[in-house]
Amino acid sequence: MDVTSDSPWASLGLDWFEGQLLEHLVGSPPADVVSVAQAAGVSTQEAERTLQRLEEASLVIRIAGRPARWTVSPPRSSLGGLLARRRTELARTEELAERLYAAYEAASASRTAHLVEVLQKGEETAARYAQLLRSSNAEVLHLAKPPYVTADRASSPAPEVAAGVRLRSVYETEGFTDAVSLETASRGTADGGELRLASHLPTKLVVFDRTSALLPVRPDRPTAGSLVVHSFALVAALAALFERVWDQAVPAFLGAGHDRPVPAGGAPTPRPDERTREVLRLMATGMKDDSIARALGISRRTVQKHVSDAGTALGAKTRFQIGLLAAERGWLGRRP
Repeated sequence: MDVTSDSPWASLGLDWFEGQLLEHLVGSPPADVVSVAQAAGVSTQEAERTLQRLEEASLVIRIAGRPARWTVSPPRSSLGGLLARRRTELARTEELAERLYAAYEAASASRTAHLVEVLQKGEETAARYAQLLRSSNAEVLHLAKPPYVTADRASSPAPEVAAGVRLRSVYETEGFTDAVSLETASRGTADGGELRLASHLPTKLVVFDRTSALLPVRPDRPTAGSLVVHSFALVAALAALFERVWDQAVPAFLGAGHDRPVPAGGAPTPRPDERTREVLRLMATGMKDDSIARALGISRRTVQKHVSDAGTALGAKTRFQIGLLAAERGWLGRRP
């Protein structure tokens, strides 16, 4: 049976000629097979075979006699029944497709489960990060950028690595002003970690021993979940991405050096009063002087004096250096 897609009867499983013959019978009185064949311009045998197929589909009726005559069944009921059967067949096909798809997904999951883990909750990410960090024994590579989630250790991982593990971190400059980032970076460099800054990072990322990597599903939404990648090829590509960013980033030193000015004479830096520390905490979040002044109910000039006094005490020349050193000395935390 040649059921062509451009035939209006194709959706019912009828070919073009069967549809044409049915339309002819609808507008004609009962006729024998010879008359039908002549009207359709085909042989008597072809007309007979087509009428038998239409009869099997309950679309035409054979009227007994000599010769037998053919007429259509009431189209509304006969075509309605055929449509119902077709719908049932399609429903069965859809069920089969769903079963096949479910089997395909199950097989795909079993093939890729060892390559990628999906972590849907922040607690899962934090726990998995801590586990991967503890198990690292060579190096940890870290790209950090906002938005940060304080509870998400993978967004601002604490450098609690084992002795001998090399930690290298690159922070996005725009987000390197909040207290969490400053204190995290300070701890990392204090333990021998290396720190660099870049104006733009492609994504958040942590690579552990070049055997696994942790990154967010949505870089702009840390709460959307994370991925743990174990595929050797993918981890190698992510490590290469880190190295490219690392090479282009600017080194920053929180230890001795030009990025860590020390007050003249090397005397211990006195702890500032609570008001100065409050100003520094707000400054570290990225707030401007006017916003800090409004938040604390003081003048902009007073804010600037507190910042200037802190810079003098720390031996820092820029607000960036003030933020780094204030975090290193624990000034950004509240007094117990």
